[in-house]
Amino acid sequence: MSRHLLGLRDLSVTQIQHLLDLAQSYADGERPAGILAGRTLMTLFYEPSTRTEISFELAAKRAGAEVVRCDVDRSSVKKGESFVDTVQTLEALGADAIVIRHPMAGAPTLASQLVRCAVINAGDGMHEHPTQGLLDLLTVSQRRERIAGLKVALVGDVLHSRVARSALWGFTKLGASLTLVGPPTLLPPLLPSSLFPLPSQVTMTSSLEEGLQDADVVMALRMQLERQQHGYVPSLAEYARYYAVTARTLAYARPDALLLHPGPMNLGVEITAD
Repeated sequence: MSRHLLGLRDLSVTQIQHLLDLAQSYADGERPAGILAGRTLMTLFYEPSTRTEISFELAAKRAGAEVVRCDVDRSSVKKGESFVDTVQTLEALGADAIVIRHPMAGAPTLASQLVRCAVINAGDGMHEHPTQGLLDLLTVSQRRERIAGLKVALVGDVLHSRVARSALWGFTKLGASLTLVGPPTLLPPLLPSSLFPLPSQVTMTSSLEEGLQDADVVMALRMQLERQQHGYVPSLAEYARYYAVTARTLAYARPDALLLHPGPMNLGVEITAD
């Protein structure tokens, strides 16, 4: 397995399953204490984060690594230092691994070509969020005997969602079928492109009822307003009227369906509190 984690599209089924099995062993009580002793992990986040950044820091510390957070707002980035120079500086300062979140798709991949240390993608633009995808796979595998054969519905701003892309690759590689649900303006093009290639197990619909019908897993996606250059829906209220996942609309899915949301949630928009 490569020392980098850049996206689930690049991983084989065996590699994904290995990571899930390893994560499950930790969840079952096996302690990774000391396996990263003497190593230094640095986080470089150009976009806000709560869950992802703190999760990386906690995991690395529990495994014995030293963790250094590069605060972009207080770094030389504010003086005009380029992304390339920043990454190479972190490696020169002793990073064994750099966790990168960046608004530009492909930034972690670029970094991986410039440094010898490991690079982990913590979300890059509209490209992928592989660790979120692995977490979603683990969550479902803990509650279902297997992922193969499951019907998964992704609802919302699929077009701008890096979470959707990682989920798309992860679930289909493990044998699930996916339905992408949302307004036509927030779904990927009908013809697969280099930006949004679609595996054969993926279908799309603008009907929430049709998309959730008999779904085993429903994932509500956040409206990515920070990535939308112009209005894709008339209003958030109008979007919620037709596409919010509620107790009523969730009834279209299987009675034992799992409901996921990657966070942060916009209650009353893509999902309601009921």
